Amino acid sequence: MKKEEATVVDWAKLTQEMERLLRPKTSPIAYKRLQKMGELDRIPGVMRLDRRATFCQVPALVRRIGLTVGVTRGNLGERCARINGLAATTEKEVAWEADAFARTWFANVEEARKQMAEYPLVPPGEAVVLAPLAAGKFDPDVILIYANPAQMMFLMNGLQFEDYERFQFFFIGEGSCADGLAQCYTTGKPALAIPCLGEREFGTVTEDEMVMALPPAMMAKAVEGLQALAARGIAYPIKYLGPSCDPSVSSVVFTQIYPDWFSH
Repeated sequence: MKKEEATVVDWAKLTQEMERLLRPKTSPIAYKRLQKMGELDRIPGVMRLDRRATFCQVPALVRRIGLTVGVTRGNLGERCARINGLAATTEKEVAWEADAFARTWFANVEEARKQMAEYPLVPPGEAVVLAPLAAGKFDPDVILIYANPAQMMFLMNGLQFEDYERFQFFFIGEGSCADGLAQCYTTGKPALAIPCLGEREFGTVTEDEMVMALPPAMMAKAVEGLQALAARGIAYPIKYLGPSCDPSVSSVVFTQIYPDWFSH
């Protein structure tokens, strides 16, 4: 029996359509964990960082400059490395992080350890690589999308258009790569995150941006949902009608949902 060929996803086409419908300021990012460091050599045009960095800086290099970036343990600080599966969680490192966070984000070591006990981690590997999704350089484990709250609302509405489910999202405090990237990686569910201080200081995330970590298998579903909503006149950008208008004659959504509003 002939083996079925793996489905080839046209990431460039999906990206182009999502950008047409949502108009984000930057393009989606493909993220992949690599079991062995040598796998980086098989990725076209990969740039290996030759310096220390925060993980927050890597998505910025991809979405703002268009680079393909490979990262290994030596590039990242302990916390970034552990969240991305590049370093083991040892008691020594837990103690160091808890002490650091007790002097910054939390009242004491005990409170810091509560956070550390709850946030998800990407499974162990030797490298991670990020690239523009449209480049199609590899099939991602997670897709990262940066957009404003209105665009995120439409993205999630698109995902809910068929096979509805109520989405739940998390906030651990400082460390949005755990709330988004690692949460999506470990659960296979979309994960919306509020970018943390590190993402804003080092990753150039703007004040109006949020980040969505999306399972790759749901990219087409999101686009198809957005297309269906647009066909019904529900699309980005949102037109502002204001508090003084008559909603019964002004809003496409209002007139479809409540055609007899004033007869009740």
